[in-house]
This record gives sequence, C-alpha cells and structure tokens, in this order.
Amino acid sequence: MIKSVFAALAAAPLFAGAAFAGPYVNVEANSGFTGDDYTGTATDFHVGYEGTNEAGTAGYYIQGGPSLVTPDGAESDTVFSAKVGGSVAATDNLSVYGEFSVATGANGADNGYGTKAGVKYSF
Repeated sequence: MIKSVFAALAAAPLFAGAAFAGPYVNVEANSGFTGDDYTGTATDFHVGYEGTNEAGTAGYYIQGGPSLVTPDGAESDTVFSAKVGGSVAATDNLSVYGEFSVATGANGADNGYGTKAGVKYSF
C-alpha cells in the first residue's frame, strides 16, 4: 500500500501544466468523540504543496509532517502523518475528489491509513 502512495506522489505533478502551484503550511486539529465521551485529539503540523492544471479543472495536493496525538487520559505522542489528494471537475457544477492519508503508529502501534472520496455540487 505504501508503494501506491509513492506512485501517487510521483504522479501528482503530472496532472498537466500547473496554472497555480505552491507550498503552504497547514495546522489542523481533529478531535474524536463517542457519544458525549471525548476520546482525544490529533493535531497535524504539515507542510504541503498544491497545484492545478492550466484549465483549472483538476487540482492536487501533498502534505506531511509531525502529528501530536493526545488521547484522553493518556500520554501524548508525536507521529509522522501525510496526505495526498486531488479533485477533478466533472461538469461546471460538479467535482469529484479523493484523499489518502497515513500516520505512523504511536508507541509501536500499527500504522493508520485513511481514505476520503466524494462529490461536490456547487449552485
């Protein structure tokens, strides 16, 4: 699975000539709850790169860096996390997007992987 991430990263700049491309910094906190029980927060401190094709119909991004994992009632740990994603305009009002993420396991745990896919309709 990691090989496919590297393949996606290598292919990301090939979405066509970049009309806009550039680096960015993204700090994001994701907290979890089960019912009304707080389970913890992961705060990402990522550096990334994003771009679009010349027509503006496809975009991509890649980002990664440390993530501070703070479970409720347990010690915090810092792991590495990364995301790669993109979007493509299907019509003038409809776009399709996807994301793949990975985080190394805290305290020797297995790595975590995630996917996101969806469609967005603009009025």
